[in-house]
Amino acid sequence: MQAPSNHSLIRVVLVEDDVNFQQALQEIIQNAPDMRLLSVASTRAKGLQVIELEEMDVLLVDLGLPDGSGIDVIRAAHARWPQCGIMVCTAFGDEQHVMQSLEAGAAGYLLKDSAPQSMLAEIRSLHAGGSPISPLIARQILMRFRTQEKPVVSTAQVLPPKPRAALSAREQQVLEFITKGFTAEEIASLMAVTRHTVQTFVRRIYAKLEVSSKTEAIYEARHQGLLDD
Repeated sequence: MQAPSNHSLIRVVLVEDDVNFQQALQEIIQNAPDMRLLSVASTRAKGLQVIELEEMDVLLVDLGLPDGSGIDVIRAAHARWPQCGIMVCTAFGDEQHVMQSLEAGAAGYLLKDSAPQSMLAEIRSLHAGGSPISPLIARQILMRFRTQEKPVVSTAQVLPPKPRAALSAREQQVLEFITKGFTAEEIASLMAVTRHTVQTFVRRIYAKLEVSSKTEAIYEARHQGLLDD
Protein backbone atom coordinates (compact mmCIF):
# COMPACT_ATOMS: atom_id res chain seq x y z
CA MET A 1 0.00 0.00 0.00
CA GLN A 2 1.35 3.41 -0.94
CA ALA A 3 2.13 5.71 2.01
CA PRO A 4 -0.02 8.85 2.25
CA SER A 5 1.52 12.05 0.91
CA ASN A 6 2.32 15.02 3.12
CA HIS A 7 -0.71 16.69 1.52
CA SER A 8 -3.08 14.18 3.15
CA LEU A 9 -1.40 13.76 6.54
CA ILE A 10 -3.18 14.98 9.68
CA ARG A 11 -0.98 17.80 10.98
CA VAL A 12 -0.79 17.71 14.77
CA VAL A 13 0.55 20.18 17.33
CA LEU A 14 1.01 19.11 20.95
CA VAL A 15 1.07 21.52 23.91
CA GLU A 16 1.87 19.41 26.98
CA ASP A 17 4.24 19.86 29.95
CA ASP A 18 3.99 16.37 31.48
CA VAL A 19 7.23 14.86 30.17
CA ASN A 20 6.11 11.22 30.30
CA PHE A 21 2.72 11.86 28.68
CA GLN A 22 4.32 14.18 26.13
CA GLN A 23 6.90 11.56 25.10
CA ALA A 24 4.27 8.82 24.87
CA LEU A 25 2.03 10.94 22.62
CA GLN A 26 4.97 12.13 20.57
CA GLU A 27 6.07 8.57 19.87
CA ILE A 28 2.69 7.20 18.82
CA ILE A 29 1.90 10.22 16.61
CA GLN A 30 5.29 10.09 14.89
CA ASN A 31 4.77 6.38 14.19
CA ALA A 32 1.25 6.84 12.81
CA PRO A 33 1.26 6.51 9.00
CA ASP A 34 -1.46 9.13 8.50
CA MET A 35 -0.16 11.83 10.87
CA ARG A 36 2.62 14.37 11.03
CA LEU A 37 3.70 15.95 14.32
CA LEU A 38 4.48 19.56 13.46
CA SER A 39 5.60 20.84 16.85
CA VAL A 40 5.68 20.13 20.58
CA ALA A 41 5.43 22.90 23.19
CA SER A 42 5.58 22.58 26.96
CA THR A 43 4.49 26.09 27.99
CA ARG A 44 1.63 28.49 27.31
CA ALA A 45 4.02 31.05 25.79
CA LYS A 46 5.59 28.52 23.40
CA GLY A 47 2.17 27.17 22.50
CA LEU A 48 0.96 30.65 21.52
CA GLN A 49 4.10 31.11 19.41
CA VAL A 50 3.60 27.81 17.59
CA ILE A 51 -0.02 28.66 16.79
CA GLU A 52 1.06 31.81 14.97
CA LEU A 53 3.60 29.91 12.87
CA GLU A 54 2.09 26.47 12.22
CA GLU A 55 -1.10 25.73 10.30
CA MET A 56 -2.44 22.61 11.99
CA ASP A 57 -5.36 20.22 11.60
CA VAL A 58 -5.43 19.03 15.22
CA LEU A 59 -4.25 20.69 18.44
CA LEU A 60 -3.81 18.61 21.60
CA VAL A 61 -3.48 20.84 24.65
CA ASP A 62 -3.14 20.44 28.40
CA LEU A 63 -4.78 23.03 30.67
CA GLY A 64 -2.32 23.15 33.58
CA LEU A 65 0.75 24.63 31.92
CA PRO A 66 3.64 26.00 34.05
CA ASP A 67 3.21 29.62 32.90
CA GLY A 68 -0.56 29.87 32.55
CA SER A 69 -3.74 28.22 31.34
CA GLY A 70 -4.05 26.10 28.22
CA ILE A 71 -7.45 27.74 27.69
CA ASP A 72 -5.58 30.79 26.37
CA VAL A 73 -3.93 28.53 23.80
CA ILE A 74 -7.30 27.04 22.82
CA ARG A 75 -8.84 30.48 22.36
CA ALA A 76 -5.92 31.72 20.25
CA ALA A 77 -5.87 28.59 18.07
CA HIS A 78 -9.62 28.73 17.49
CA ALA A 79 -9.37 32.36 16.38
CA ARG A 80 -6.29 31.80 14.18
CA TRP A 81 -7.29 28.46 12.62
CA PRO A 82 -11.10 28.10 12.91
CA GLN A 83 -11.15 24.74 11.13
CA CYS A 84 -8.57 23.19 13.45
CA GLY A 85 -9.88 20.44 15.72
CA ILE A 86 -8.89 21.20 19.31
CA MET A 87 -8.82 18.52 22.00
CA VAL A 88 -8.02 18.95 25.68
CA CYS A 89 -5.90 16.25 27.36
CA THR A 90 -5.78 17.04 31.06
CA ALA A 91 -6.13 15.89 34.64
CA PHE A 92 -8.72 18.61 35.34
CA GLY A 93 -12.23 17.17 35.22
CA ASP A 94 -14.16 19.87 37.09
CA GLU A 95 -17.10 21.65 35.49
CA GLN A 96 -15.42 25.05 35.34
CA HIS A 97 -12.44 23.83 33.29
CA VAL A 98 -14.67 21.73 31.03
CA MET A 99 -17.11 24.52 30.19
CA GLN A 100 -14.40 27.16 29.78
CA SER A 101 -12.53 24.89 27.36
CA LEU A 102 -15.60 24.17 25.26
CA GLU A 103 -16.58 27.83 25.20
CA ALA A 104 -13.04 28.77 24.10
CA GLY A 105 -13.29 26.45 21.08
CA ALA A 106 -12.34 22.91 22.13
CA ALA A 107 -14.27 20.15 20.39
CA GLY A 108 -12.94 17.26 22.49
CA TYR A 109 -12.06 16.75 26.15
CA LEU A 110 -10.16 13.71 27.42
CA LEU A 111 -8.87 13.00 30.90
CA LYS A 112 -5.36 11.66 31.25
CA ASP A 113 -6.68 8.35 32.50
CA SER A 114 -7.04 7.52 28.79
CA ALA A 115 -4.20 5.36 27.48
CA PRO A 116 -1.87 7.26 25.11
CA GLN A 117 -2.23 4.40 22.59
CA SER A 118 -5.96 5.11 22.26
CA MET A 119 -5.26 8.70 21.26
CA LEU A 120 -4.69 7.89 17.59
CA ALA A 121 -8.32 6.86 17.14
CA GLU A 122 -9.45 9.96 19.06
CA ILE A 123 -7.32 12.24 16.86
CA ARG A 124 -8.76 10.68 13.71
CA SER A 125 -12.28 11.03 15.10
CA LEU A 126 -11.69 14.70 15.94
CA HIS A 127 -10.23 15.40 12.50
CA ALA A 128 -13.26 13.76 10.87
CA GLY A 129 -15.62 16.10 12.73
CA GLY A 130 -16.23 14.07 15.90
CA SER A 131 -16.05 15.27 19.50
CA PRO A 132 -14.15 12.74 21.63
CA ILE A 133 -15.11 13.20 25.29
CA SER A 134 -14.22 11.04 28.29
CA PRO A 135 -17.32 9.27 29.68
CA LEU A 136 -16.95 11.04 33.03
CA ILE A 137 -16.90 14.43 31.33
CA ALA A 138 -19.85 13.54 29.06
CA ARG A 139 -21.89 12.54 32.11
CA GLN A 140 -20.96 15.80 33.82
CA ILE A 141 -22.10 17.85 30.83
CA LEU A 142 -25.39 15.94 30.64
CA MET A 143 -26.02 16.43 34.35
CA ARG A 144 -25.37 20.15 34.00
CA PHE A 145 -28.09 20.52 31.38
CA ARG A 146 -30.50 18.23 33.20
CA THR A 147 -30.30 20.30 36.37
CA GLN A 148 -30.80 23.60 34.62
CA GLU A 149 -34.32 24.91 35.13
CA LYS A 150 -36.21 25.59 31.93
CA PRO A 151 -38.05 28.94 32.02
CA VAL A 152 -41.79 28.83 31.44
CA VAL A 153 -42.68 30.81 28.32
CA SER A 154 -46.26 31.58 27.41
CA THR A 155 -47.39 31.45 23.79
CA ALA A 156 -47.62 35.23 23.82
CA GLN A 157 -43.90 35.44 24.71
CA VAL A 158 -42.61 33.04 22.05
CA LEU A 159 -39.88 34.74 20.06
CA PRO A 160 -40.03 34.74 16.27
CA PRO A 161 -37.70 32.26 14.55
CA LYS A 162 -34.20 33.43 13.74
CA PRO A 163 -34.08 34.86 10.18
CA ARG A 164 -32.34 32.72 7.59
CA ALA A 165 -28.69 33.71 7.17
CA ALA A 166 -27.98 35.50 3.90
CA LEU A 167 -24.96 33.64 2.53
CA SER A 168 -23.32 34.66 -0.71
CA ALA A 169 -23.03 32.08 -3.49
CA ARG A 170 -19.36 31.49 -2.64
CA GLU A 171 -20.07 31.20 1.10
CA GLN A 172 -22.83 28.69 0.35
CA GLN A 173 -20.39 26.71 -1.79
CA VAL A 174 -17.80 26.65 1.01
CA LEU A 175 -20.47 25.62 3.51
CA GLU A 176 -21.48 22.67 1.33
CA PHE A 177 -17.85 21.59 0.95
CA ILE A 178 -17.35 21.79 4.74
CA THR A 179 -20.45 19.65 5.25
CA LYS A 180 -19.02 17.01 2.92
CA GLY A 181 -15.83 16.86 5.01
CA PHE A 182 -13.39 18.65 2.66
CA THR A 183 -10.40 20.35 4.30
CA ALA A 184 -9.58 24.02 3.76
CA GLU A 185 -6.74 23.04 1.43
CA GLU A 186 -9.02 20.81 -0.66
CA ILE A 187 -11.70 23.49 -0.83
CA ALA A 188 -9.11 26.04 -1.96
CA SER A 189 -8.05 23.70 -4.78
CA LEU A 190 -11.64 22.98 -5.84
CA MET A 191 -12.56 26.66 -5.90
CA ALA A 192 -9.23 27.82 -7.38
CA VAL A 193 -8.60 30.25 -4.52
CA THR A 194 -6.07 30.48 -1.71
CA ARG A 195 -6.45 28.76 1.66
CA HIS A 196 -6.56 32.24 3.25
CA THR A 197 -9.58 33.10 1.09
CA VAL A 198 -11.33 29.89 2.18
CA GLN A 199 -10.67 30.72 5.82
CA THR A 200 -12.12 34.19 5.27
CA PHE A 201 -15.28 32.60 3.84
CA VAL A 202 -15.43 30.26 6.85
CA ARG A 203 -15.18 33.15 9.32
CA ARG A 204 -17.98 34.99 7.47
CA ILE A 205 -20.16 31.87 7.53
CA TYR A 206 -19.60 31.45 11.28
CA ALA A 207 -20.45 35.13 11.87
CA LYS A 208 -23.65 35.01 9.82
CA LEU A 209 -24.80 31.76 11.44
CA GLU A 210 -23.72 33.05 14.87
CA VAL A 211 -21.69 29.90 15.61
CA SER A 212 -18.08 29.16 16.54
CA SER A 213 -17.35 25.69 15.17
CA LYS A 214 -17.82 23.49 12.12
CA THR A 215 -20.26 21.19 13.91
CA GLU A 216 -22.40 24.12 15.06
CA ALA A 217 -22.31 25.66 11.58
CA ILE A 218 -23.60 22.47 9.94
CA TYR A 219 -26.33 22.05 12.56
CA GLU A 220 -27.49 25.68 12.31
CA ALA A 221 -27.36 25.67 8.50
CA ARG A 222 -29.55 22.55 8.38
CA HIS A 223 -31.91 24.09 10.95
CA GLN A 224 -32.27 27.17 8.75
CA GLY A 225 -32.80 25.09 5.61
CA LEU A 226 -29.53 26.13 4.00
CA LEU A 227 -28.47 22.52 3.46
CA ASP A 228 -30.25 19.47 2.16
CA ASP A 229 -30.90 16.76 4.76
